[in-house]
Amino acid sequence: MTNRRALVCALGVATVAGPCAWAHHGPKYKFTPANQASLTALAAYWNPILDYVSRRSGFHVQLRIGRTAQETVKLVLAGGIDLVFTNQLLTPEGDRLGWRVVARRDTPPVSAQLVTLADSAISSDSQLEGLPVAFPGPDAVIPYKIPTAHLQQRGIRVQPLFAGNMDAAFARLISRSVAAAGANSQLVTGFSRREGTRFRVLWSSDPLPDLALMASDRMPRQHQIAIVEALTGMSRDPEGLTILRAVSQAFGLPEAAGFVTASDAEYLPYRKYAASR
Repeated sequence: MTNRRALVCALGVATVAGPCAWAHHGPKYKFTPANQASLTALAAYWNPILDYVSRRSGFHVQLRIGRTAQETVKLVLAGGIDLVFTNQLLTPEGDRLGWRVVARRDTPPVSAQLVTLADSAISSDSQLEGLPVAFPGPDAVIPYKIPTAHLQQRGIRVQPLFAGNMDAAFARLISRSVAAAGANSQLVTGFSRREGTRFRVLWSSDPLPDLALMASDRMPRQHQIAIVEALTGMSRDPEGLTILRAVSQAFGLPEAAGFVTASDAEYLPYRKYAASR
């Protein structure tokens, strides 16, 4: 898939007859991941995975993403999305809306971080007082809410700048228009691998599970099972493993990062955080 076609799919404007359609006659489901990177990067990562899952499960799973993190949140809350890859619905509101954890990416835990460039004169989070700090968006739990709570606890006031996604926040930092960025440790490592940018970590939280794949209770249970089985089976299938290796390397993830089944119980740290706010 070319970058242009991948971006069309990411924006959710493709139709059944369009460039990212599959020849399936069963139900079609919409999947929305968090805006962890640019639309092009997200499409290049998720479209090959969703193509495989669609062919193996028999259900057409189509990528839909808002242009910014805020637009994606609105898209999900407006309804019509069936599967999400996020941590923003691990709340009582998410429960009321009928979302539950069904799988996760098989990667090490992540941390919320505040980072700056390796050659920056800033070496402590206390030096961020009064300075602009980039974040992907106000709803981002790991890159914004947790670092902001840490700064507030320390009495450090910063000027938040919402860039729209994590790559855009890093771009602001690289351009030196901000002093630091709130980030997800996994994405810090991945961006560094992809772009060669060196970061200095000013603060890091306790480890947290990676984002969760969550399903809406609108989806029939058997359809959820079929899609999750196709996704978690990728790493055991030669074709699936080849896809995982390619997209993981391009995204800066560990080699062939696959997926495993998961449950809400694994995400209690997020729920405890939400309850404390």
